[in-house]
Amino acid sequence: MPEKVAMAAVEPVGIPTPDTLIKRARALVPVLREREAATCDAGQVSAQTIQDFTDAGFFRVLQPARFGGYEMAPDLYCSISRILAEGCMSSAWVYGVVAVHNWQLALFDARAAEDVWGTDSDVRISSSYMPCGKVVRVEGGYRLSGRWAFSSGSAHCDWVILGVHIPSPDGGAPDPCNFLVPRSDYTIIDTWDVMGLRGTGSNDIVVEDAFVPDHRIIREMDMFELNCPGHAVHQASLYKIPFAQLFNRTVSTTSLGSLKRALDLFIEGMRTKRATYTGLKLASDSTIQEAVAEVVLTLDDMELRLARDLAELSDRAARDDWSDERRAALGLSTTTMVSRCVKAIDLLMQFSGGKAIYRGNVVQRAFLDIHCARAHVANNPYPYARNFGAMAFGAPNDCYDI
Repeated sequence: MPEKVAMAAVEPVGIPTPDTLIKRARALVPVLREREAATCDAGQVSAQTIQDFTDAGFFRVLQPARFGGYEMAPDLYCSISRILAEGCMSSAWVYGVVAVHNWQLALFDARAAEDVWGTDSDVRISSSYMPCGKVVRVEGGYRLSGRWAFSSGSAHCDWVILGVHIPSPDGGAPDPCNFLVPRSDYTIIDTWDVMGLRGTGSNDIVVEDAFVPDHRIIREMDMFELNCPGHAVHQASLYKIPFAQLFNRTVSTTSLGSLKRALDLFIEGMRTKRATYTGLKLASDSTIQEAVAEVVLTLDDMELRLARDLAELSDRAARDDWSDERRAALGLSTTTMVSRCVKAIDLLMQFSGGKAIYRGNVVQRAFLDIHCARAHVANNPYPYARNFGAMAFGAPNDCYDI
């Protein structure tokens, strides 16, 4: 049994309503657009943008009430991410990824949350879940070393969650776990030189022989089975959602906002644009009209699906009613979204003409950002589709990140 920790609940002052949070996100869209070029050039979201998100209360949406959080529904969190992406997808990506760790920390042993938020409930956490670490068992925990890539927003965080495979003592399959490590125990290496999502600052994390106590380690299987140490303390149904069901939507939702922005600007530009040689208005070209219709339908389909899925996640969490079949279907639903966004943004890019190849063009930036989002392992639909299809024919679930 984990050691009990005496923690005084932190009462947040003046909790905003969901409508207020949405309005704050909407108000930041033009601000993020003004900062977007500088964000991409810097390879980092600015400290001012992070402060704006903090002041708006966005990082507290999924945070436990015991530590000053709002414990609000996942659909609000995803709506904020999607709206912010209409301003700058890199900034929205950093918000979504960092904010979801405030939810995951509630799943750890209660002492881990006290370590992070005991004196400051605004402390932020980044991550890199790829199991790159090497560990040695010692009394009370492990010595950890390794190098991890793709830690988005890490420059603005004081802790990091890292993926590790703990070797089996009997030579069997390793035990996938997440280790929580403070900023004093790791170094950030600036490696982020990429074609899209350039402002996410998804740099490398290096740990050299750091001690990680047992209470700052969580098993991925416990998160899958909804049997986490933190459930004894944080009992809201929000924390009874399978980890991957929420995290995977973190890295898919922002593509919807970026695609919507690109579509709006594409339509606006086409209203007056004429073909170079014929002089005819491109808005009268039926092929372009059909492309717009296709993208509009794609966005509509995915926004409806996202709303439906998030409502089901909240409902099932409240009833504690999960089946592998529904989890497989919900997992497939989110992992296909970015692939559909890729096809849609490709259509817009195809008809945007020569000016779209210049750096800074909004459609081009969305094209690059969405393609880079598709490269995330959680946005690869093929393993999820194979598992879902096999289960339809009676095979057992073999995908433990749903």
